[in-house]
Amino acid sequence: MEKVLKNFNKYPHNAQDMRMETNFGKILETLMQEKKLNQLQVAALLGVRQSQVSNWINGKSLPGYYSIRMICIKMNVEPTHLLELK
Repeated sequence: MEKVLKNFNKYPHNAQDMRMETNFGKILETLMQEKKLNQLQVAALLGVRQSQVSNWINGKSLPGYYSIRMICIKMNVEPTHLLELK
């Protein structure tokens, strides 16, 4: 996981560019449904505001390195799946 996340700098950083590369919000939303978690629960799990989770899902913003790492750890998902990297 660390190797993939360290290489995260190679990928687009702003939400508009990232949307072209991945469907992060849809992936997160599907993951939340699988884990039966709502936005408030995910926010508490990650130590962020519910509005941040909402913005990620709606494609208004993307999480930073620390949040992506915490999503992977707390929700037991590989970063390659979460970021749709192959």
